[in-house]
Amino acid sequence: MRQLSRREFLEQSMMAAAAVPSAAAFAQAAPARAVGPNEVLRVAVVGTKGRGGSHLGAFGGMKDVQVAAIVDIDENVVADTLKGLEKKGLKKPDVYEDFRKMLEDKSIDAISVATCNHTHTLISLYAVQAGKHVYVEKPLSHNVWEGRKLVEAARKYGRIVQHGTQSRSGGGHRKAAQFLAEGKLGKIKVSRGLCYKRRGSIGTLADSPVPKGVNYDLWLGPAPERPFNKNRFHYNWHWHWDYGNGDIGNQGVHEMDKARWYLGKKELPLSVTSIGGRFGYTDQAETANTQIVCMDYGDGQQVIFEVRGLETPKHMTEGIGNLVHCEKGYVAGSTAFDLDGKKVEMDVHDDGRGGDHFRNFVNAVKSGKHEDLNADVLDGHLSAALGHLGNISLRLGEPQPLSKNDPFGKNDEGNESFNRMREHLKSNSVDLDKTMVRVGRTLRLHPKAETFVDDAEACKMLTREYRKPFVVPEYV
Repeated sequence: MRQLSRREFLEQSMMAAAAVPSAAAFAQAAPARAVGPNEVLRVAVVGTKGRGGSHLGAFGGMKDVQVAAIVDIDENVVADTLKGLEKKGLKKPDVYEDFRKMLEDKSIDAISVATCNHTHTLISLYAVQAGKHVYVEKPLSHNVWEGRKLVEAARKYGRIVQHGTQSRSGGGHRKAAQFLAEGKLGKIKVSRGLCYKRRGSIGTLADSPVPKGVNYDLWLGPAPERPFNKNRFHYNWHWHWDYGNGDIGNQGVHEMDKARWYLGKKELPLSVTSIGGRFGYTDQAETANTQIVCMDYGDGQQVIFEVRGLETPKHMTEGIGNLVHCEKGYVAGSTAFDLDGKKVEMDVHDDGRGGDHFRNFVNAVKSGKHEDLNADVLDGHLSAALGHLGNISLRLGEPQPLSKNDPFGKNDEGNESFNRMREHLKSNSVDLDKTMVRVGRTLRLHPKAETFVDDAEACKMLTREYRKPFVVPEYV
């Protein structure tokens, strides 16, 4: 397939933009219909590869939900998706290449978004303005500013927006959150999230022609125009700043969401510092495969998050999960222990909201109350933002020798995490004396305003430059 010239690419982009409605047009859309308890909810799944398959399986298995449409920019993925739905005996849905055309269908009640990170907010916000309810995969946003815009839109238009942090519907996690909130282990000191998830090198690939059947312009969306590369496409987009946020914005969102939930924090921290880099191999990826982020809330409590992409043992009992360190003990996963490591009974009542995260979304749509959601859009925004803040700190940092001690200054817990990370790298044959680590800038925040204090360079990174017409509007 011939690679498009820059002029041809821009001409096709402009023609495509002219054929679809704008964000302003969606903002004028008529209110969505109310869906009664006994009515069928018509859902469109946007992005059907990977997690999108789970969305299709969940909604397709509900008697009161119909998968009415699917949307994907890759014809090859669409073909496989339709075959899978046919095998399950489900009615063939309408098929769209452009999500904006799907949003014109007033019979669609809700959408679920399982696309790349850089289009999560854009698609969700347009859908809310078009009168649709939204289930959106983590992270809710690609940057802090756009996440807040989605919160504003959901509240303005009265739409239900559920964030795909499924642990919020897990019975064990809900029990742990309630147990910790009751202070039965005393005050929480550190709420720690872990993502010890081995990631191999993605190597290096040359740019290549756009594969047949792929609408590359729609895939790029708000990201800058650039040549196609397989290492920036299916899944590996996670490791490039234009589209993904690294593992802190991937698996990490789940664990940081629980860490913040357990602390009961409903706004951003007062400061953030991140340390990390990409170790063990050299490849085309940009994001860190090893990272620590310390987020201080100014009251003696902090969230610490750790990423390890090389081979590593668990810390205490957890590899991908949470550790909550309290005055009188700790919680590992969803089990409580005293300071001597003896199990402590979690004597709390069942709140009845554990179970299927997708079902919780459908029930909230039918009740019309966002308070019924286990992972409301606001929680999604705050938890996704923690990863964005950590990445901003890291990207603004400076390289220092990995052998240098105490990079977190007087933060003993942060330095303890760093020492363990350093030993982990050493066990993976990383030469500590010859290797540099990026020590991020310590950033102070105005939590309510969601901006940095006296740091214009960092504030600029709270948002991005959007490629027209794929623009998240300032006024929703």
